[in-house]
Amino acid sequence: MTPKLELRAISKAFGPKVVLDGVDIAVAPGKSLVIIGGSGQGKSVSIKIAIGLMQPGAGRVLVDGQDVTDLKGKARAAHAARFGMLFQGAALFDSLSVWENVAFRLLNADGVARKPARERAVEALERVGLKADVADLAPNELSGGMQKRVGLARAVVARPEIIFFDEPTTGLDPINADRINNLIVEQVKRLGATAVSITHDMVSARAIADEIAMLHKGRIVWRGPAAEIDRSGNPLVEQFVAGRADGPITDEEELSQDDR
Repeated sequence: MTPKLELRAISKAFGPKVVLDGVDIAVAPGKSLVIIGGSGQGKSVSIKIAIGLMQPGAGRVLVDGQDVTDLKGKARAAHAARFGMLFQGAALFDSLSVWENVAFRLLNADGVARKPARERAVEALERVGLKADVADLAPNELSGGMQKRVGLARAVVARPEIIFFDEPTTGLDPINADRINNLIVEQVKRLGATAVSITHDMVSARAIADEIAMLHKGRIVWRGPAAEIDRSGNPLVEQFVAGRADGPITDEEELSQDDR
């Protein structure tokens, strides 16, 4: 089966600092891959390259087997319309109402008129457990958990083929984090979408992943079914999953990297 998304031999450096070093990642259609790893190990850079926000130093990005690495202009815009993204911290626009945040892409990229765009936004909000009466509120009138749900509604409102989740439970208490995890699984399955997430949160990773991959020093050091993460046999994975200070991942390694 042709992967829905593939990063092939991706490398990226910022000056002398190598952030990604020949990363190979392939995600099958309809599957959910979670990339784990410590701060500064290249997780965010890998997503930025996959979504086209950053060019790799070497390697190719493929979607449905087609090389999309060097798309530009209208071709890049049309390709980007296939993606949705839930940003870390929700990243809502304070100057827009909740529904305008959800419908931002519909209004500004897809040319949808305001009335049908609002209707679709309200429908998306209801799908993530928010009532229609929040649509006209400002983001700062919502709790952190509700803001995250608004971000999720925005990520799925245009029915994307591939959805990226950047630290989806950061800043949430355990109950709201569990709700977001459940909503992510529900919405990805409803759309039949392919999902790629990055997270430090192993509870979240176990909840939303079909497969988990660990990125360390710019390389994938382990990948397997989520159910096998506790039997990886890899000392790097074992230390990260257990949250132990002692092990092959050292303070010096973490501090030597930029937070990417």
